[in-house]
Amino acid sequence: MKSLYTRLFGRYWNPYTALIAAGVLSALYFGLTGTVWAVTGEFTRLGGHILNFFGVDTSDWAYFGLVHMQGSSFSRSDGWIVWGMFIGALITVLLSNSFKIRVPKQKRRLFQGLIGGIIAGFGARLAMGCNLAAFFTGVPQFSIHSWIFIVATGFGTYLGAQITKTKWWKGKPALTKGSAVTKTREKRVIQPYVGGLVALAYSVLIIVFFATGKPLLGTAAIFGALFGILIERGQICFTSAFRDLWLTGRSLMGKAIILAMAVSSVFTIFVIAVYGMEPITQIASPGTFVGGFLFGLGIVLASSCETGMMYRLMEGQVLYLVVFAGNIIGVTLLAYAWDHLGVYELLVASGEKVNLVATIGPVWAIIATLTMLAACWVFVDYWAKHKRYRMTVKREEKKLVS
Repeated sequence: MKSLYTRLFGRYWNPYTALIAAGVLSALYFGLTGTVWAVTGEFTRLGGHILNFFGVDTSDWAYFGLVHMQGSSFSRSDGWIVWGMFIGALITVLLSNSFKIRVPKQKRRLFQGLIGGIIAGFGARLAMGCNLAAFFTGVPQFSIHSWIFIVATGFGTYLGAQITKTKWWKGKPALTKGSAVTKTREKRVIQPYVGGLVALAYSVLIIVFFATGKPLLGTAAIFGALFGILIERGQICFTSAFRDLWLTGRSLMGKAIILAMAVSSVFTIFVIAVYGMEPITQIASPGTFVGGFLFGLGIVLASSCETGMMYRLMEGQVLYLVVFAGNIIGVTLLAYAWDHLGVYELLVASGEKVNLVATIGPVWAIIATLTMLAACWVFVDYWAKHKRYRMTVKREEKKLVS
């Protein structure tokens, strides 16, 4: 039993395992509820609720009408996907005894996280989704807007990676005093017990949902927690997938994401074909590209996408509380700009919803999707090898010069 516990919580899980499991679960969640795993739509509603709390009348904001503001975050299934992710991640952090309050040594990182979070939040909602609904769960829904978003996110993360390499962005390193001798004290292992209590309380809540005739909330709470567990144990972060690829040629997370989307696409097309369900399609427009670019830029500046932000915040990293606040500000700014500043008419109104299943049929839709994912795999593999080769050559050149 102790060996099993150590395997589960003593070390992080292989990203392939965690992401493929997340892909299968997202397809199952779609089959059960008719909706997808997503977070920034609920972030937008939270922004609206906060404005309403402070007396701001948002009844004429078109974007809030688009995302449906009825009820509270605790009475919506989308809300429990988000809270479930936070709670699921927190449970595994506590069970692994790894919660620790951490504040960035460079205070500029807080400002950078806020700005990055705002840009990412604004871009995500302009594109009608983030690294989940417009990427990881968008591709298996065969919505063309997801492919536009992925390409744009690639460009945005590449620019962000170049910015973070600059001296003015890095700033001066924060030095801390150290001592030659460090004292070690025995840790009191309290966190796993707290994690167990949180898990028990959350399980009771889920039972209450089903017992009181709220099965949709119960289902969302279960899947939200499972997604939270997977992203924390697998350390799933789309920012690192792109940034590491551009900067160092590390491709593990990127390839795991691609393979997981392929598996999820196969399961999803089965659900669509067998149960006659309609895939969820968003508008493909210039706004999708602009939003994807801003999202990619923002997540690199903030050092985290939405999923990465959620589990890192539960680990006690204060920076990501600021990133979360930036996300809420960003999505709320987009909600205002949508009609008040003409963003919809300028970037979105000319677009249309295009889905591969409706356009070319389910068989060709899955063939086309798997082919495009294979092309992504080839590109990632090529770039990784090319980047590592160039880095090796540079190191050899430096040795020769010295």
